[in-house]
Amino acid sequence: MQRAVIHPHPIPPGSISQTMAAGQNPVPHPHTVATEVRNLCKIYNAGTSRAHEALKDFNLAIRANEFFTLLGPSGCGKTTLLRILGGFEPLTSGICRIFGDDVSVLPPEARPVNTVFQQYALFPHMTVRSNIAFGLEMLGKPRAEIERTVEKMLDLVHMTEYADRKPDTMSGGQRQRVALARALAPQPKLLLLDEPLSALDLKLRQKMRLELKSLQRETGITFVFVTHDQEEALAMSDRVAVISNGCLQQVGTPEDIYEQPQSRFVADFIGESNLIDARVARFSGCEAILDIAGFDQVHADVAQDLAHGQPVSLSIRPERLVLSAGEGEGRGLATVFDRTYLGNAVEYHLRAGDHALTARSPRGGLRGRQDFAPGDTVHIAFEPGSIKVLLS
Repeated sequence: MQRAVIHPHPIPPGSISQTMAAGQNPVPHPHTVATEVRNLCKIYNAGTSRAHEALKDFNLAIRANEFFTLLGPSGCGKTTLLRILGGFEPLTSGICRIFGDDVSVLPPEARPVNTVFQQYALFPHMTVRSNIAFGLEMLGKPRAEIERTVEKMLDLVHMTEYADRKPDTMSGGQRQRVALARALAPQPKLLLLDEPLSALDLKLRQKMRLELKSLQRETGITFVFVTHDQEEALAMSDRVAVISNGCLQQVGTPEDIYEQPQSRFVADFIGESNLIDARVARFSGCEAILDIAGFDQVHADVAQDLAHGQPVSLSIRPERLVLSAGEGEGRGLATVFDRTYLGNAVEYHLRAGDHALTARSPRGGLRGRQDFAPGDTVHIAFEPGSIKVLLS
C-alpha cells in the first residue's frame, strides 16, 4: 500500500524539515546543487536468486531552481531513484544528499521534500480544501496564509468548484490534481513527481504542463519529474536525464538530448530517428566520410576519433531528410510505400535498399518541398549537420 504524500508525524529536532517548519526557506543560489546521488546502487532481493540491480553505480546532480526530468522506459529505474530521493526506498550503497546534507538514512518526514505519486494518497474523510491545507497546518502556518495558499492551489489545478467535496466523489484525474495541489502548497525545497499528469485527459495534461513549469519558475522550487513520455520531458524540462536498465545514458537540455544523442538508445528513444548502419571510409580531424549501402558517401562531423573501416550507426531525424523527384539530386534512391497525413506535416515511409526510413515534411508543397504518393521513386538527401555518428 502506497504511503501518504504528506506525513502527520512530529518533525525530528535538528532536521532539515524543522528549518522549513520555522519558515527559514531562503532562495538558493542558482548554481547550488539541490540533490545528488553518488555511486548509488540499489539491489532488490540482494543475496537471493531473485536479486535485481535496479540502479548501477549511479551518479547524478540536480541544480537548485531547475525543472529536471528522469526519462526512460518502464522498469529502467527512474521511479526507484525518485523513491530513494524521497526516502521511500532504502539505497543499497552510495550516498544521497539534499542541499548538501546527507539524507541517505533519513525517513521521508525528515527531508525537505514532498512527493506526488501516481496513486492519489488523499485523506478520504477530508474535503479537497482540507486535504490541501493539511501540510500547511502541520507546519504551523498562520490561518490567513493557509487560506490564501489553498485558494491559489485550487485555482492552479482548476478545482475551486470542488473545494468542499470529498475525494471519493471525484474522478481519478480530479483526485490526482488535488494530490498535486497538496504537495505544492507547503512549498518544499524539492518536489518529486512520479508521472502526476498520467490520469489527465490530453488537453488538460498539455495545459498543466505549462502551469507546472510556470509555477516552478515562480516559486524557485526544484522539481524532479518522472515520465516515460518524451514529448512531456522535452516540453517541460530545463534538463533531462535519460535512463536505461538502471544506467544513466545522457544528461542535457531537451535540445541537447534531441539534437545531439550520445548513444543509439537515446537516439532511438527520444522522438523518432532513422538509424542506419555505416562504415568509416576516411577520417580526418573532426570529419568522417562514411559508406552507406545504397547511398553516395556522406560527410559528417564527429567528436571522437574513428578508424578506417570502423562500423558506426548514423542517427538522422525524419524531419532532416529531404525528398525530391529531380534527376541527379539526393544521396540515394528510395520508394515511397506509405504516406500519412498528420495535419501540419506529411510522413513518408520509404524503402531504400535494405533500409526502412521515415521522412517528415511540412504539409505538401510548403517550403518548396514536393508531395509524393505510395509507389513514387524519390531522391533522398540529408540536411547539413543532420547526421549524428554513434559508435555501434
